[in-house]
Amino acid sequence: MFDKLITNKTLEKMAGATAFQRGEQYFVAGLVGQLRNTGNKVSARVEGTETYRVELWDDNGSLGYDCTCPRAADGYFCKHCVAVGLAWLSEQRESGDAVSGKNQRRDPWRDIREYLDTQAPEVLVKLLLDTAERDERLYQSLLLKAERAAGGTDVVKAFRRAIDHATRIHGFVDWRESGDFAANLDQVVESLAELLTPDSAAMLIELAEYAIERVEKAMEQIDDSNGEVGSIVETLGDLHISACELAKPDPQALAERLFRLETTSPFGICSFDAATYSDTLGVEGLRRYRELAEAEWAKIKPRHSNDAYDAYRSHITSIMESLARASGDVEDLVAIKSRDLSLPYHYLAIAEIWAKAGQDDKALDWAERGLQAFPKATDNRLRDFLVAAYLQRKRNDEALQLTWVQFEERVSLEQYKKLHTVAGQLGVWPGQRERALALVAEAIAGEAAFTTRWKPKPSIPDYSLRVEIALWEDDLDAAWAAAHAGVCNQGLLIALAGKLEPTRADDALTLYKRVIPLIVDQTNNTAYADAVKLIRKVDGIMNAQKRNREFGDYLADLRVRFKLKRNFIKLLDGLGGRQSM
Repeated sequence: MFDKLITNKTLEKMAGATAFQRGEQYFVAGLVGQLRNTGNKVSARVEGTETYRVELWDDNGSLGYDCTCPRAADGYFCKHCVAVGLAWLSEQRESGDAVSGKNQRRDPWRDIREYLDTQAPEVLVKLLLDTAERDERLYQSLLLKAERAAGGTDVVKAFRRAIDHATRIHGFVDWRESGDFAANLDQVVESLAELLTPDSAAMLIELAEYAIERVEKAMEQIDDSNGEVGSIVETLGDLHISACELAKPDPQALAERLFRLETTSPFGICSFDAATYSDTLGVEGLRRYRELAEAEWAKIKPRHSNDAYDAYRSHITSIMESLARASGDVEDLVAIKSRDLSLPYHYLAIAEIWAKAGQDDKALDWAERGLQAFPKATDNRLRDFLVAAYLQRKRNDEALQLTWVQFEERVSLEQYKKLHTVAGQLGVWPGQRERALALVAEAIAGEAAFTTRWKPKPSIPDYSLRVEIALWEDDLDAAWAAAHAGVCNQGLLIALAGKLEPTRADDALTLYKRVIPLIVDQTNNTAYADAVKLIRKVDGIMNAQKRNREFGDYLADLRVRFKLKRNFIKLLDGLGGRQSM
């Protein structure tokens, strides 16, 4: 099934030239081990800085992949995946599959099943026990099944021991070790899921709560960057909800346990609020949950801007807001949120509640109160809300002035766009644009002239913002002029060159040639690959103009200038032979 999914061309396309080359080096060095093809998945281990686990599979016609390395965690098809793909291709060639074009490999699972079908029960038992002695996960799974079969109170004790064992850690668990922790925990959760029956659902409720608390406590010492442990906790939360629906425990007792879990869980991965369990709690349970929440809420005092963060307060506030939303009482919800006006955004949140309820005057009042309370440190989202409200009420001067405040505080493209939108809506953009660009020029000059102890002399003006604005306005002449008035961000120069290519190819060439040496001087393989991409653009432009010999001279100059950067020179050698024409 992988014949069309795993090819050299596919691997290089998914990984990119640099990662493919490094993955190829890993494969050639024999760093791929324990390659396993189960028919629908290819898995292996790759020895790198650490031992990495790689899996490849058919993802609806595309090549799915996973690796325990950090780069794969960021979503990239890494060099380790490349190495495993190449190892699979090599195995196919050795078995003759690639030559025949047919998948001639026997299904390993079918072979195993056919073998097991011929064995006596005592042989199978011995085989399973021998395997369990070497596999801790299998041992724990079989032990829990045996305890359940025996029945009695020892079942709960056995599961608690298994949970304790799976969640026990010694010191900090970094991201490279968290996968093993998650794997052991996952086995226990799989066994817990088997308790989701009418006879054992009540037992599952207790065990799921115990497991969630144990795991969340352990997570304080785990780097769960890949989210594996958190995902298992979510599964435990789903099991708990299903068990409650099945067992129908005493609603008041359940409300008390849910409230405790909701207010004490360190990470709050699972939701134990009343809305999540409303069907199981019923009227009686919901009333008890609210009683507990209101008793704690009565102890909470208004928060001031200089008060430290209080996790418990945050939990109680969230619970009270959830109850207010469930009841549909807007006044109650606003009263709860009014207990914490320590940030300008909190005023905005209340304004948005009133706006959603159709109370526009109250919404405007709360937004203006937020602006008055925080005149110098206002959240721009609050200002944007007010601008929209002022425009709706034809208070145009106030809307424009508030937009200008944002632009003057931070002269940026984002704020320039806001100014353009508001001034354009009012029909005054040309004059406002001239004023805004004057402020941009002033900011650029001021930044260059600014000196400190560590920057004793004025610097060359950085015109990146002016180029950025010109590109957004599609004013290529202004962008070109700004790019040559001082220094400029490399990415913006590349973007400008790309826009100039169709109509001003020579200007695009000038910019590409200006940027390429700067990129190569970063001296790393990623930079070299980026530089080569731009060199290919130079090649394309010159080839279209039949300037192939000039391109050859350009490459020769690069070879001389960067002769000590051997990896870069290797990439240049792979560009082809057009330079010799």
